[in-house]
Parts: sequence; structure tokens; C-alpha cells
Amino acid sequence: MIGKQVNGAALASRINQMRPTLAVVEAVHAMPKQGVTSSFNFGHSCGVVHGVLAGQGIPLHLVAPGVWKKHFRLPKDKEAARALAVRLWPSCDGFKRKLDHNRAEAALLARYGAETILKANDIPPDMEYAVRA
Repeated sequence: MIGKQVNGAALASRINQMRPTLAVVEAVHAMPKQGVTSSFNFGHSCGVVHGVLAGQGIPLHLVAPGVWKKHFRLPKDKEAARALAVRLWPSCDGFKRKLDHNRAEAALLARYGAETILKANDIPPDMEYAVRA
């Protein structure tokens, strides 16, 4: 982050380290009561993320929040997503605090991509989520 915007060079460096085959990004939009500066920073950061991924040749899959949350049978409540992440990854300390809900949602979005876009059938048992159809 540079101030409140995504650092494109740092993101590109991290992507080079991780060498992903695709990116699953939440399809987002500006919030109605968000201020002008916040809206600009948000839009700028979204553009940087999309641009870096395109520049790296990484396929981008945009997923609406309701789509991936429905997959996990989650309500809109961010705490429910954090609680699921704690159950899925019990040894991970990154989801312990209530403030970790955004990190938990990012992990679940990645898992959604693995299960639906990549159709991963070999997810280890400790990564299975509690309720299946």
C-alpha cells in the first residue's frame, strides 16, 4: 500500500513470486455514501490490481460477493465468513481476530475459485468446509 492505494510494483513482485495461474477477484463497486477521496482511492486500487494482473498475463475472474458467499452458504455477515475460515484453517493464526474478516473473505474467495473455476477435486480433508450439499 502507498497511503491508501495499492502499490502496483509490490503487487507485481508478489505475483512474480507466487506464479498464479489465475486470479479470482471480488466484483466490487463504489458504496453510495463513500466520500469522494475514498471512492477515488478505491477505484484507483481496483484499476491497479486489474492492470497488474493483465500485464502479467494472469486470467482474471470477477466474482460477485453473493455468488461466492452462496457457495459457502454464508450470510452477508462478515463474522460468519471469519468463523468459517477459522474452521477451515484451524492452524492459521491469520483469522483469529474479529478484525481479520477481510483476510478471511479473501481466503474464502480463493477457495471458491479453486473449487469452482479450477474444479479442484483433490482438496486435502483439513481444507473441507463443514457443510456440503
